[in-house]
Amino acid sequence: MNIQKQKKVIMEKSYRKKKLRVCVATCNRADYSKLAPIMFGIKADPENFDLEVVVLGSHLIDDYGNTYRMIEQDDFDIHTKLHTIVRGEDESAMVESVGLALVKLPDVLNRLRPDVMIVHGDRFDALALATSAALMNIRILHVEGGEVSGTIDDSIRHAITKLAHYHVCCTRSAEQHLIAMCEDNDRILLAGCPSYDKLLSAMNKEDYMSVLKNWLGEGVNAGDYIVALQHPVTTNIKHSIKMFELTLDALISFNKKILILFPNIDAGSKEMVRVMRKKGIEHHPNFRAVKHVPFEQFIQMVAHAGCMIGNSSCGVREAGAFGTPVINLGTRQTGRETGENVLHVRDADTQNKIFHALELQFGKRYPCSKIYGDGNAVPRILKFLKSIDLDEPMQKKFRFPPVKECFSQDIDYVLETQSALAVDLGGTNLRVAIISMKGEILKKYSQSNPKTYEERIDLILKMCVEAATEAVRFNCRILGVGISTGGRVNPHEGVVLHSTKLIQEWNSVDLRTPISDALHLPVWVDNDGNCAALAEKKFGHGKGVENFVTVITGTGIGGGIIHHNELIHGSTFCAAELGHIMVSLDGPECLCGSRGCIEAYASGMALQREAKKLHDEDMLLVEGMLVKNEEPVSAVHLIQAAKLGNSKADNILRAAGAALAVGIVNILHTVNPSLVILSGVLAPHYENIVKHVVSQRALTSAQGVNVVTSELEEPALLGAASMVLDYTTRRI
Repeated sequence: MNIQKQKKVIMEKSYRKKKLRVCVATCNRADYSKLAPIMFGIKADPENFDLEVVVLGSHLIDDYGNTYRMIEQDDFDIHTKLHTIVRGEDESAMVESVGLALVKLPDVLNRLRPDVMIVHGDRFDALALATSAALMNIRILHVEGGEVSGTIDDSIRHAITKLAHYHVCCTRSAEQHLIAMCEDNDRILLAGCPSYDKLLSAMNKEDYMSVLKNWLGEGVNAGDYIVALQHPVTTNIKHSIKMFELTLDALISFNKKILILFPNIDAGSKEMVRVMRKKGIEHHPNFRAVKHVPFEQFIQMVAHAGCMIGNSSCGVREAGAFGTPVINLGTRQTGRETGENVLHVRDADTQNKIFHALELQFGKRYPCSKIYGDGNAVPRILKFLKSIDLDEPMQKKFRFPPVKECFSQDIDYVLETQSALAVDLGGTNLRVAIISMKGEILKKYSQSNPKTYEERIDLILKMCVEAATEAVRFNCRILGVGISTGGRVNPHEGVVLHSTKLIQEWNSVDLRTPISDALHLPVWVDNDGNCAALAEKKFGHGKGVENFVTVITGTGIGGGIIHHNELIHGSTFCAAELGHIMVSLDGPECLCGSRGCIEAYASGMALQREAKKLHDEDMLLVEGMLVKNEEPVSAVHLIQAAKLGNSKADNILRAAGAALAVGIVNILHTVNPSLVILSGVLAPHYENIVKHVVSQRALTSAQGVNVVTSELEEPALLGAASMVLDYTTRRI
């Protein structure tokens, strides 16, 4: 009896140590870039895994680069090569290719008998793999399910999801989609994109210039070339071919060096290649047309490009990690989560529209985004694989929501309020707020702004930690930190370059790094005037308006300009310094050192200066007014005196409003907005005179501009929050 027990224990230990037989099937160059990091991880752990590699699809076609060779170069043993592509590159050929794969795969899977088959993405080849494995009772782990994009890919991706037993997704939204599709929450892993593991480690390699020269020749510089990658849209082939023609025409006219990759094997690709040859792209001096670029070299090319254009998922996924500007054409990626580096041209129906997008995007740099991963996906996936219990029944269980319930408690976190921490650094106060997606200020904290850099940073961190802790009580998920501050700001680096005299020790200050490191959250920083414009764009009068200007009238004068739905920063980040538009050559002295600026006439400080002069001459107070001895004279007293009939106070207020109005007329003649929003405490007192001067002094074509007073109570905080909320939840 004791011997039998010992044998049973030994057998159980032996079973627990059994290696997991994992089959990874790769169909094309794109899915291999996502699967390769997982394959390397499995291969590096021979005690727990046996790896079998099956190669099929366009990997084995010469016209598409025979990319199976890169798998061999990565030192993977390919168990089986299956020729499954029926040539023709049309809808019928895609269907026949699926059928051919279904005929050939059963024999391979019978020989391999894997415990788990890893399938990636949304290609028609992958659908054949998942169908075969499911019907042969082989567990399927699907990578990158739950995402949303355009074309037939969505349907294929979700079909594979329903066949798969385990799911590895890249984003929180994708995870929520899988849960909404009734997949078992216990079998969903939010890991991030596996390609980011390789991508984030390779992007900073110093030998990138040799890669650039290898593909584009001598004389090419980082940031001075374009990467183009465009595929057919199978649900509208005719339109996608026309769009490709327009893209090539725009690229030829743009006259930059271009690395262009041939399209994938989807229906319509043959016609796209014909378009390339008709336009002589393969022999054009500005173009280098290639079938394939090894992934590590390709990401170097994308990382250092002046722009990427096309409709590849790489543009909305991998390129964001480098902050590379991207122009996404058409509907193929509609619904994908994107960073602010992506400019969408959904109706790319003219060459001029695409050319204008190139002018807007080329050479820009955006904050790096990690929407799709943090570089640690593979360890999570390997741990997930090890947790698979082969004794569990094969039959999938779906988590249908209760018919009479609004939601399942298993997905409570879906109901979290996506929110931002907003910080407003003013000359007097330092404020932090928790702000929801709808612009609701859930909680606000305020302290006096310290005079030294160290004390100020410490207080910001302390207040943000307190707010982030309390956010849990409001059922909020903090997505990031947005900071509004006075002075000139480089928003790409999160650095205050030069501050106003109201905030001391605030020049050349890196705000992003210490706050992001301490809170483990992304951080955005911008000038308070720009933040006011962003607040109006998301929550105020500027919502849905393509071109408008916000003018802040407070202690100082500032503002922000929205042009073609984009915030204008300028070449040295001093655009929209509206307070320093000169309206007189010999006017009052301004804090900037010049004379006759709008701020020297119309700011709260300027009105306070004039109020003190009147008070010193006993010409301020009128009947019904009282200024206590210890009470400082301010702009409020000047406004009160004007309302009570003090003609001198009224004249000063009118002159201030006129100076502001003349500056606004200059703005109208420069950027021609359709809307001017007056923000700040003085705005209601200036609105009528601004409207009057505009109607009298502006050009006839500009007199129809709409001038309104902001209805937002906290524009700086709301604008700071909008930087976070728009970036982290962007859907276009």
